[in-house]
Amino acid sequence: MRFIFFLLVSCSVFGQQTIQVTDLLKIKTAGKPLFSSDGKSFLFAVTSIEDDAEKKGDFVYQTHLHVADITSKVIRPLTAGKFSISNPTWSPDGHHILFSRDLGSKSQAYILSLSGGEPMAATSVVSGVQNPVWSKSGDALFFQSSISLKDFYSDTTWNKAKSRPSWALEKPGIETANYVPQSKANPNGNLDEIRAYLAQNEKDKKAKVINRLQFQEETTTSGEMMLSALFMQPTTPGSKPIQVNNPFHRWSDWEQMNANELLVILPADSLTHPDKALESQIVSFDMRSKMYKSVLIKSGYRYSNLSLSTQGDQLAFFESKVSGVANSVLKILNFNSGIIQTVNLDRVITQVKWSSDDAKLFLTPQDHGAVPIISYTVATQQFETLTSMEDGVLGFDFNGSDFVYTKTGITNPSELYLLSQGKETQFTSLNSGWLASKTLSKAEKHVFTNAKGQVVDYWVMKPIGYVAGKKYPLVTEIHGGPTAMWGTGESSMWHEFQYYAAQGMGIVYCNPRGSGGYGTSFMASNVKDWGAGPMADVMKATDLAIKEGWADTTRLAVTGGSYAGYLVTWIVGHTNRFKVAASQRGVYELSTFFGEGNAWRLVPNYFGGYPWEKATRAILDRESPLTYVANIKTPLIIFHGENDLRTGVIQSEMLYKSLKQLGREVEYVRHPGASHEITRAGNNRQRIDQMLRTWEFFARYL
Repeated sequence: MRFIFFLLVSCSVFGQQTIQVTDLLKIKTAGKPLFSSDGKSFLFAVTSIEDDAEKKGDFVYQTHLHVADITSKVIRPLTAGKFSISNPTWSPDGHHILFSRDLGSKSQAYILSLSGGEPMAATSVVSGVQNPVWSKSGDALFFQSSISLKDFYSDTTWNKAKSRPSWALEKPGIETANYVPQSKANPNGNLDEIRAYLAQNEKDKKAKVINRLQFQEETTTSGEMMLSALFMQPTTPGSKPIQVNNPFHRWSDWEQMNANELLVILPADSLTHPDKALESQIVSFDMRSKMYKSVLIKSGYRYSNLSLSTQGDQLAFFESKVSGVANSVLKILNFNSGIIQTVNLDRVITQVKWSSDDAKLFLTPQDHGAVPIISYTVATQQFETLTSMEDGVLGFDFNGSDFVYTKTGITNPSELYLLSQGKETQFTSLNSGWLASKTLSKAEKHVFTNAKGQVVDYWVMKPIGYVAGKKYPLVTEIHGGPTAMWGTGESSMWHEFQYYAAQGMGIVYCNPRGSGGYGTSFMASNVKDWGAGPMADVMKATDLAIKEGWADTTRLAVTGGSYAGYLVTWIVGHTNRFKVAASQRGVYELSTFFGEGNAWRLVPNYFGGYPWEKATRAILDRESPLTYVANIKTPLIIFHGENDLRTGVIQSEMLYKSLKQLGREVEYVRHPGASHEITRAGNNRQRIDQMLRTWEFFARYL
């Protein structure tokens, strides 16, 4: 009868509709808005999930551009069709819009005139275009393009000077200058001809030769190194792109200071291989002379996210330690005085924008489960919170004192809002229309103090149709990272939480020690303690939810992905309180993870060393859930994307084989082609499949 109740409650509650699994396909997400120069309108993109015209029953993401008039509230779509757009920006005069469009192979830059007509291709670069932006004057475009290292060697356009890198290629016994064979391929020829034959085999994908440290991408391994160069192209018809920099210099960020000068981030050590060059520096680059001038360098640190002030005399940037666990620090360099000011905000900051008079920075920090817009006055170093501490701002822009932003909240995963004179009004109805007939569960926030004296936030969601005096299953949800932050200002779990509530389940989730959103000390408090400490916080939140009186302690479930897959497995290896569990794309044996996952730097950063070091190996064994696999008696379903190289499928194979050999109740699900992002941005049939399989597995036991 319990299983039947789940099915009934998912359809209706007292005549009202609840969230169904296929409602995932209805969710539309607004991108970061951008005001026009006159402030009368703003751009924004909308990502929707549409039927795949080429594969019946499948679905595709489509992102298209819209423009909204502030006064009339009229929203006009600017692009349509199967080809998505990205990176939209206004021209400085506000008469044109620049964006990139993915045509299925390589993206190109397009310009759309607001006076009418279709978007016109501005580039036709064989290697494709990324991140196109306008020059300050508006008479040129800047964009990046990438080419493989091997192709760059022989390319007569990119590498006219036939330059070679200053850093060693780390190909044993081979000098840099002799890296590319010059002879004709011949398997029976001399050494150089054989090398040419072997090189051709690599090009034809018959072999992968790996000499790199960072050879694992998200879904595949590769020995190839991609180089990215910056190009400038005048907007006059017929203009060709001009290569700005040598891609061997490895720029990671840049800002235009004036017509001839750029601010650039590049490695601090030009002789170190890119995979090992963790420290960086900020320099100025003269586009005419091609000369660099040092602006800022600091041993043991790297820089990111350059943001030049409106007048160009101040630079905001992030400074981060290259090792360990700590938040990046926002800093401001005043070029006139040479003084560097530290913004004392120990949080992950997702967006930084200067006010028009450069007196303030507007920021969106992750904070206690929310992401508000706050202002920071440079002169007084004072903060002011401008938006709700319950919701999450996903992107914003401003014009004078008016703000436009996309936001997620308890009752709606994504809409655009206006904030004027302290009053917030909803501007779009991307999701509010179809949500009007839905009954939702409202998350209630609570706090407790853990054994370390830290205040931990947790949220409880009652099941849809909750009736006082009845008992309901309770699902404990855990976030990954481990530095992620959950709360009512985080959008990725909106549908899953509402779906489980619609199935008659309660939900509890928290931000245990090690989470982001609470400062470096809190975030680093799980160093060398990935298991027991965070488990204690998760179990405390679970117990407090149970204490409310409506949760059935014989019907408890636990689930989570990535680091949370780790913690789920650790928990069921240390307690039998949960009736059933689901572990998604997790890490279960830390020494193996060092070799298998592309997030392997978590091992030295969190555990102080490497698997071959005796002291570190002891910690890795102690902290690995697989060490305690014989204790697992809880029925467990394990998920992993077939092509997930962030955590690696061997992790789940080891866990599954161990439990199967032990004769435990375990089921293993692999999703072909799926990456680590399967539940957030993966194939939508697979997203639905995983959610339904989790619920169906839970229903067997609950």
